Amino acid sequence: MTRVLVTGGCGFVGSNLVATLQRAGGFEIVVLDDESLGSRANLQDFSGTFLKGDIADRGLVRRALADVNVVVHLAAHTRVIESIETPEKTFHANVAGTFGLLEECRRAGIRRFVNASTGGAIVGDVVPPVTEEFPPRPLSPYGASKLATEGLCSAYTASYGMACVSLRFSNIYGPGSLHKGSVVAHFLKQVLALRPLIVYGDGTQQRDYLFIDDLVEGLVRVLKSDATGTFQLGSGKGTPLNELIAIIGRVTGRSLDVRYEAVRTGEIHSTWNDTAKARAAFGFDPRTSLADGIARTWDWFRAQQADGRPLG
Repeated sequence: MTRVLVTGGCGFVGSNLVATLQRAGGFEIVVLDDESLGSRANLQDFSGTFLKGDIADRGLVRRALADVNVVVHLAAHTRVIESIETPEKTFHANVAGTFGLLEECRRAGIRRFVNASTGGAIVGDVVPPVTEEFPPRPLSPYGASKLATEGLCSAYTASYGMACVSLRFSNIYGPGSLHKGSVVAHFLKQVLALRPLIVYGDGTQQRDYLFIDDLVEGLVRVLKSDATGTFQLGSGKGTPLNELIAIIGRVTGRSLDVRYEAVRTGEIHSTWNDTAKARAAFGFDPRTSLADGIARTWDWFRAQQADGRPLG
């Protein structure tokens, strides 16, 4: 039986991962989350251990690591624009929090550490597709903070023999993303609220959108592998924002009010991932089309609205 600590386990990715691990069997799960975005209520039928608190609370982290074999570190401050406005908050959560967690893992003898990183925010504005070999040029404190966590993981692998892997997530979407500020969740909430969709730029900017089930399958594959280093997890395709909006329009069957405004500082124009390294190392193979994924996500958001849940 593998005992896994999932930090940020109440969030969008974390709650989906926890549910998948429970269904798979063979895992004892510990969740550490401060419930600032996610909620314990997101862990439906959860039979593991839940600890509420800040990832920077070293005493709480020591308790969470008791008898743990593997750590999946998802807790983070993830919003690019907010990181520009409050860089210290981003540093505290992402850099200081990850360092403290790694230190407690080292002291506890944890040998496997899976770190959630990011893609485009680290490499900056480059010509895609992006590979893991691109030199890092972060344009925001968020990107810089995630680059720092990758550096820490690399150092702890080389210095202490901890098998660390950093996974650069693309734009993740899907059911369970009620509190996400990313574009798919935001746009679907705007559609349900009959509000306009604001596009910063001309809509030609491209992103790599990965459905949550495909991401979680990738995470499970990583947990069962001995891979170390940095890997990109994405669809491997770039989708223009205008095309995403067109898909949302077809899926929802609604006429969308789209408004274009000036580009925001710190955001790159286009990025998508080359996932060949992850495919070769642990068989990563996303299969959900964007249209199917958006349809499933839209059905989930409509169900939340029907249940009377505030959409934010």
